[in-house]
Amino acid sequence: MVDYLKWFFRHGDNLPSGEGAYTPIHLICVGVYMSLMLVLAIWLGILTKNKSDETKTKVLVWSAILIDGFELIKIINTGIQNPANLLTVLPLFFCSIQLFTIPIAAFTKGRIKEIALDFVCVFGILGAITGTIGASQNYSAYPALSFPNVVSGITHSISGFASLYIIISGMASLKWKNAIFSVAILGVFAVHAYIANVLIPYNYMFLMSHDGTPYSIFWNMVGGHPVLYPILVVFVFVIYQGLYLLIYHLIKNKGKLFVK
Repeated sequence: MVDYLKWFFRHGDNLPSGEGAYTPIHLICVGVYMSLMLVLAIWLGILTKNKSDETKTKVLVWSAILIDGFELIKIINTGIQNPANLLTVLPLFFCSIQLFTIPIAAFTKGRIKEIALDFVCVFGILGAITGTIGASQNYSAYPALSFPNVVSGITHSISGFASLYIIISGMASLKWKNAIFSVAILGVFAVHAYIANVLIPYNYMFLMSHDGTPYSIFWNMVGGHPVLYPILVVFVFVIYQGLYLLIYHLIKNKGKLFVK
């Protein structure tokens, strides 16, 4: 049991690397995470759809507690392994933004809550997909059923769950005027991530290289240009948000982009 726990939490030497990206175990784990995410989001979303905002928010409160709780455990475990590695688990990845926006959506009111709900709704599902299906580097570095990948799968799935739950339960406003605040949030995190990448150095938000992820598409488009590549990465998120809102409003308004 002791040896298994050391293996699971990645303590010790000569630990095995991962089975590889898109191997059967990777796909099975992703299938489990995504299935639970969908089932819970649909079930709780429908269950609370006609309930009060207070009742709906309770689900987000638990989402916030769980996602930040698991992330904190990951940070503590990393520090126990090697304190120097704490610089590699700073909350500066794209998906890390949900560590802040989900709690803000859960514990605030008014316009701030509305903006946070919209951000989680738009970007939570994207983070869930890229952080599980697209996390090829993780499944090459660590075994699929070891602590790093299990926690990563759980936290990314919580982001996706919150995203789907918000829209199914009717909590999202998805107003065009809120989009600029989402862009601002992305911009602030990208700037901090880039500064950290230069100082540490590291690769937060994959702004320095694609690291074997699907970001390689953008890397190849600009030949790995040190300025154009990070700008393109952030710009793609902005385009994604625009397309998300466009499709949402076209469906909601029966083909009309803007209604009074």
